[in-house]
Amino acid sequence: MVMLLLIYFGKTFGMSSNLRTLCSIGGAGKYTEFFRFDWKAERWNLTVVLGAIIGGFIAVTFLSHGSTIALSQETIADLREFGFSNIGETLLPQEIYSWENVSTLKGMSILIIAGFLVGFGTRYAGGCTSGHAITGLSNLQLPSLIAVIGFFIGGLLMTHFLLPLIF
Repeated sequence: MVMLLLIYFGKTFGMSSNLRTLCSIGGAGKYTEFFRFDWKAERWNLTVVLGAIIGGFIAVTFLSHGSTIALSQETIADLREFGFSNIGETLLPQEIYSWENVSTLKGMSILIIAGFLVGFGTRYAGGCTSGHAITGLSNLQLPSLIAVIGFFIGGLLMTHFLLPLIF
């Protein structure tokens, strides 16, 4: 229903466009041409961010019952080989996101490099995974299909080749 309304009104959905809007609101247009645009025309999309925040709060506070995440035994075995424990009990593995691990050179490097790659990839691909996979594919856009295929290939390469090297 939401996608049909967006198509009808000529709008697109995506989280990364909200980051551009927020930077523009914050004054980044004074320094970079990319952020010089009419952000007021795009502020409706900020409700996506607000909805994600409110929806996440509702899901964690009222809809979760503390059970572990259902993962296949093969996935659990693979993650244990990498040194992960308490697999499926939390959404954020302590081996990456605990303050103890973030404050190490390895932990900080992982987060900074990953953040850069996500930001660069989002800009290079012309949008994020949700924008391409939800809006782009529903609008039958070939660039979005190519981007989504690239996301899957990148995920497979990361999972099978780079993740074992990192952990």
